[in-house]
Amino acid sequence: MTTVERTQVFLLPDLGEGLSEAEIVEWRVAVGDVVTVDQSVVEVETAKAVVDVPCPYAGRVVTLHGAAGEVRPVGQPLITIAPLDGGDEPAGHTTYREEERAGSGNVLIGYGTGRGGAVRRRRRPRLALAPEPTDAVSGLPAGTSPAGGTDHASGAAPSGATAPAALVISPIVRRLARERGVDLGTVRGSGPGGVIRRADVEAALTAPAPRLAAVPDPHVTVAPGGDGDVIVPLTGVRKVIADKLSRSRREIPEVTIWVDVDATGLLETRAAINAATPDAPVSILALLARICLSGLRRFPQLNARVDTEAQRIVQSAGVHLGIAAQTDRGLLVPVLRDAQRLTTAELAAELTATTAAARAGTLAPARLTGGTFTLNNYGVFGVDGSTPIINHPEAALLGVGRIVDKPWVVDGQLAVRKVTQLSLTFDHRVCDGGVAGGFLRHVADCVERPALLIAAV
Repeated sequence: MTTVERTQVFLLPDLGEGLSEAEIVEWRVAVGDVVTVDQSVVEVETAKAVVDVPCPYAGRVVTLHGAAGEVRPVGQPLITIAPLDGGDEPAGHTTYREEERAGSGNVLIGYGTGRGGAVRRRRRPRLALAPEPTDAVSGLPAGTSPAGGTDHASGAAPSGATAPAALVISPIVRRLARERGVDLGTVRGSGPGGVIRRADVEAALTAPAPRLAAVPDPHVTVAPGGDGDVIVPLTGVRKVIADKLSRSRREIPEVTIWVDVDATGLLETRAAINAATPDAPVSILALLARICLSGLRRFPQLNARVDTEAQRIVQSAGVHLGIAAQTDRGLLVPVLRDAQRLTTAELAAELTATTAAARAGTLAPARLTGGTFTLNNYGVFGVDGSTPIINHPEAALLGVGRIVDKPWVVDGQLAVRKVTQLSLTFDHRVCDGGVAGGFLRHVADCVERPALLIAAV
């Protein structure tokens, strides 16, 4: 058998929850490199997360199927591996293949299940800059660095450019530039050696817009006066969010109720806990999560979903608590499975780690699905109230506004207290107003008098 005949083609695996495609963010290896079993060979972005993909074969890289920025369907070739010189099967290779056939958890599930050709994502529109004064020495626009070059946001070099590629190390920076339409070739890096950081991309967004010359493009229309509409394709996370929220609003008869509460006691309780356990600080969000868990224990009707096909309501045995988190990729809702089993300190630690991973884009897709109830702290945006849309197929969502000083009557006297607004949006199919009101009142009472929470757990 020849080496060519013994090459192994690794197909893009199903990365979880029925995702059908993934975009290549960055290859970790190049043609000719030697790889080992389970070595990460590529970073890909799905509609839910950025993940590293390990290869189940060992050997030498023969072919990389697809370039950065290209979308590959599940089940299509991702990388081709040939045995090392000598023709012997790499160590561990046969064993791994047997585990793969047996459905071992050592491999990512489901690869080889999809069909279809490769799809290349539409390039971001490029806008030609009008002529500007140039530096007599470098020939580049005055005030710019010669580090510009390849347009990493679109994957193509600017017309006529011969300068080195922009120095970008982080895939998150490249993704942010791609999503915001920033040409990295025009960004001056502030990092060591001119490396472009996330702050540099954000600064470019607030910089004065360059003078533009209209370039025909099917995705961007520039009006004769120079002002034009920017059309952003509804893809990736933005498309998933749009589809899910539209389905929620379409299918769920939702109702929102709210109440203002005095959170002074909650803040004092948090301060006392953190003073007693300085090595394991507890956040307000963790305390609110604990209060929600107490409320769901008392009113399990809200920890449910409606199975429309079977015409039944399913109340979940465990509380899989979703936490709404705003990230560079959009609104994500990472899930803490069986949150009712965690202590308050464990809740705090898990919330911190989970939200950080969500913002970094390193959560596995499975961590972003399967929630049964969502907690949304929109107070971090400086707003008091909201009528949030339920995270389908869940049945309820608790929203928390900012905590601010307000006049409040205490024992018949006017005082300044720390006040916040709680809002509960619920699916009217799973319960009536009595249950929803009882849950919200329990939460409000625990916020105002945390001793009630201790008595209830």
